[in-house]
Amino acid sequence: MYTTGTAFLEALYEAGISYIFANLGSDHPAIIESLARAKKDNKELPTVITCPHEFVALSAAHGYAQATGEPQTVMVHVECGTQNLGGAIHNASRSRVPVLIFAGASPYTQEGEKIGSRNEFIHWIQDVRDQRGIVRGYTKYDNEIRTGSNVKQLVYRSLQIAKSEPAGPVYLMGPREVMEEKTEPITLKTDLWQPISPEAIAPQQLKQLINDLTAAKNPLIVTSYLGRNIEAVKELVYLSEKLSIPVIESIPHHLNFPHNHPMHCGSQWNVSDQNPILAEADFVLVIDSDVPWIQMLNKPSEEATVYYIDVDPLKEEMPLWYIPSKRFLKANSYVALQQINEYIKHHCKIDQKAIFKRRKKYSKIHIEQMEEKRHKEQSRTDVITPEYVVACVREVIDKENTIILNEAITNYPAVSNHIRLDIPGSYYGSGAGSLGWNGGAAIGIKLAKPEKTIVSLTGDGSYLFSVPSTVHWMANKYKTPFLTVILNNAGWKAPKMSTLGVHPRGVASETGEYWVNFDPISDLAKVAEAAGNAYPINVEKHEEMKGALQKGLNIVEEGRSVVINVKIPHVYAKDETHIKWEQYNYLTVDNK
Repeated sequence: MYTTGTAFLEALYEAGISYIFANLGSDHPAIIESLARAKKDNKELPTVITCPHEFVALSAAHGYAQATGEPQTVMVHVECGTQNLGGAIHNASRSRVPVLIFAGASPYTQEGEKIGSRNEFIHWIQDVRDQRGIVRGYTKYDNEIRTGSNVKQLVYRSLQIAKSEPAGPVYLMGPREVMEEKTEPITLKTDLWQPISPEAIAPQQLKQLINDLTAAKNPLIVTSYLGRNIEAVKELVYLSEKLSIPVIESIPHHLNFPHNHPMHCGSQWNVSDQNPILAEADFVLVIDSDVPWIQMLNKPSEEATVYYIDVDPLKEEMPLWYIPSKRFLKANSYVALQQINEYIKHHCKIDQKAIFKRRKKYSKIHIEQMEEKRHKEQSRTDVITPEYVVACVREVIDKENTIILNEAITNYPAVSNHIRLDIPGSYYGSGAGSLGWNGGAAIGIKLAKPEKTIVSLTGDGSYLFSVPSTVHWMANKYKTPFLTVILNNAGWKAPKMSTLGVHPRGVASETGEYWVNFDPISDLAKVAEAAGNAYPINVEKHEEMKGALQKGLNIVEEGRSVVINVKIPHVYAKDETHIKWEQYNYLTVDNK
């Protein structure tokens, strides 16, 4: 029988969906039956990836979309599975990745009036007043499938909205009776349901922007996720080189600009001191960045002219957000940069002496920064530093064929500043704030780019949040091996640093009690081995690091995941970062 469930699956396939990351339940008999019939009849449908945890399912779809720009489907069980998506839907929303989430719903009949009527006790327990409302704060669109007659239209519309900028997750739900309903097959032209066209800068505003840019003595570009479109990176490089404009990445979660380029002037996170390049800039072009700087700690001068370009320049989903700017321009970064570059190429007279002077100045700064980074990477005999670990990773990987994932949290800057990659599409972060993205994302990116070696750099807290038992069971079953390197400081360092940032001389600082340590320490690598046959390696001495990495990469190449658990200074150790935060906040408190 051709049902709504059959039509739904057909619509996904016709729309180009490759994978359904599924955690199935009692609401999905129509889906399961349709999948089974399709397999029996050799009918092509999206491949089902069984996901024992919903957070991992959505993280995998998130990673796939980051690597390809194409949404996949996540299928979960009624309102329980919807809630189990947890922080992963926050990540997908804030990172602006397209994904279609489908959940069943409890049957709406209970006496056998229709096929699929209630026949299990949970159908009463899982019936809630507003299932869609659980995720409404994070989705661009939500709807309920009420008939098979227009289910394909709903799927196409959902994906059209998900892919239109700003991209994001969409949510459909369907009760059992509706999904079991007999319906008639229909064929629709999917090319009539394309996402909206990318937006451009209006001509008058473009002219004004370029006039201000070319008049500036110390222009600067700040970005975070421009690299979502690989072609946009080329345009940014062209603009930077044409006018010798330095580029700073603020909490980057894509490769936005080649790290070894002389105009690359580093990345910044929650730094406690003022970035001198940002402070001296008289013109700042912010393009694709939610948080270009922390205004309380590190910002441009009051005299600087700021332009803001983004697909969502007002951050309408963020209740408190403002970056005072001369213009907020809603535009696709690739299109906007093309416009800027074409205008400069054909309509601007360039002061070559000023440009040469800037190039010399910022190239020198770049060289000095690289030297400072090399100094931080030097091996120490007493401890393994995060910078040293990242430098070792950089030295052993094949940069042409490796994708790096960064969810190292308090060691996020160590990864982003020391990995030194140059190829767009070779670096990703979650782009959001719910930890655990790294594991599922590695699976999703490996499915999208099977020819690439995936290396995930994560903290121990982020590793635990990723549900490693599910992650490595999936990686083993679906042949998506990857290398995980855990920067293990035996706790959550971020809450400790947040506390010091607000109460630098408080009782917590005095007593050293933050309730964030993971003592006694678990053998985290063994978790992955038990769950998914991952090869476990523990590293406690700096001289073991490179050998462990090379061994791990060789094993991954053979088709088996590897987890390298690296012991770095304990979360309670009073390291340089801790001291720097204390010094900064003492000064702030005293000044107040």
